[in-house]
Amino acid sequence: MSDISRANPASGASTTTVKGTVDVKQPPPRPVAVIDIGASAIRMAIAEIHPSGEVRKLDQLIQPVPLGKETFETRRLSRRSIERVVRVLRQYQRILLEYGIDQPSAVRVVATSAVREASNRLAFADRVYMVTGLHVEPIDEAEVNRITYMGITPQLLADEELSNGKAMVLEIGGGSTEVLVVRSGNVLASHSYRLGSIRMLQTIDLARAGAKRRRALLENHINRMLTQLNELVRSESQLNLVAVGGDIRLATRLLGHESLGGDLASVSVERLAELTDEVLTLDEEEIVKKYDATFIEAQTLGPALLAYSAVARHFSLDRIYVSDTNMRDGLLKDMASGGRWTAEFRNQIIRSALSLGRRFHFDEMHARSVAELSRKLFYQLQSQHRLDNRHEVILYVAALLHEIGMQINVRGHHKHSLYIIRHSELFGLSQSELVEVALVARYYRRATPQPTHAEYMSLDREHRVMVSKLAAILRIAAALDDTRTSRIREIDCKVDSNRLIIEIPGVNDVSLEQIAMKQQAGLFRDVYGLPVMLRVNG
Repeated sequence: MSDISRANPASGASTTTVKGTVDVKQPPPRPVAVIDIGASAIRMAIAEIHPSGEVRKLDQLIQPVPLGKETFETRRLSRRSIERVVRVLRQYQRILLEYGIDQPSAVRVVATSAVREASNRLAFADRVYMVTGLHVEPIDEAEVNRITYMGITPQLLADEELSNGKAMVLEIGGGSTEVLVVRSGNVLASHSYRLGSIRMLQTIDLARAGAKRRRALLENHINRMLTQLNELVRSESQLNLVAVGGDIRLATRLLGHESLGGDLASVSVERLAELTDEVLTLDEEEIVKKYDATFIEAQTLGPALLAYSAVARHFSLDRIYVSDTNMRDGLLKDMASGGRWTAEFRNQIIRSALSLGRRFHFDEMHARSVAELSRKLFYQLQSQHRLDNRHEVILYVAALLHEIGMQINVRGHHKHSLYIIRHSELFGLSQSELVEVALVARYYRRATPQPTHAEYMSLDREHRVMVSKLAAILRIAAALDDTRTSRIREIDCKVDSNRLIIEIPGVNDVSLEQIAMKQQAGLFRDVYGLPVMLRVNG
């Protein structure tokens, strides 16, 4: 292991004494760990989570394992590499025992592009599980952005300039570049680019470029991303750049910032460019000796710094902010919250869905009405569907976007909605969650789920049932706003005599909605076993 620091974990229950009261024993903090299997190394953070939700980091470990170099070239992980990962994880488990962490449920293991893109990723995950009992979770770009958002948001909101302005959060990784555009804590856009320092180096090696051409080839790759960033950022106002990642943190230290100390550091773009020029003239051994860097850092430092500098100059910035947060920080915060989606995170997903809908000129008033009615139905029917709050978000987003396909073709718009949602990016939703949203939207009308529907049958039984449950609720909500007037805002649901009775206060005549309900309620009856009846409660 390299640069492993140790801290003693807290143990036992703590006692709080308040004057004039009896001592109150607080539950002890919960020791947990997160492991990030990346393109160049396996990193672990050990922490304790207090009952208040506070996370205190105890230890960090890093072990170089160059998976990305192999996967990006051959699309496979060799048996040798898999066994090397297993050995590292076994070493980590021995250290975890010192902290009293002996249950796999207290450890979250994620893998990014190097494992995600490997054709034998399932065999990799199975081998790790058989030896260690740990579940490896290959996370996609949307999940990486979600975790980054959780880690970086407190720092953005703590800085007056960043909290009130527009910021682009940028991380140049080994296999990809992650970008978040945030204003006042709200995510305006997110995207992942297949541009990483290891990918760039491999391309140069394949081209057998000489030393003089290496920089030109690197800049060519980076310039392609800069063109796409213009579309994503659309910066009509002052933009701040917040850089995340090990390479930029190393550069920050080399430029005189010994420790970020939990705060954002401000780095001169001119000085960063000078350091980049210097690094690109050195080989890996020279970088290790001159900057006291690890071999992992020496491999990726030049391409990464060139990308950060190019982005800063492209947007005419004279300084950038550098954050000390990393993926492990976001994962620990996620564990502290129990993996629940907070109200604020839910709102970020919905803002992203609204932005997508507006791009396709959807009927926003109708979409919002159907979404709100869906939400009310979801909570009032909790005892029937027994789904959790994440599924409410899936339903709400599907309701917002259920007619997004109208822009392509009115007659088959539900099928076009499926395609558009399936192939879009919504902040906070993984690819599998996007498929669920797309299917719920697709089944809001016409045909019910069928064994001949490929996307539907690609789900396991649990998720197929969930899609059917949500689609049935969405059909009811759409029928309630069939007039597109948003006149039905409140509903009161109850199950009586094996029927679902929906009482509607403040509306005298629901004859049009009753006609629509007769057409739409069949799926609800099939899924929940309850016919639907509307009743005016004036």
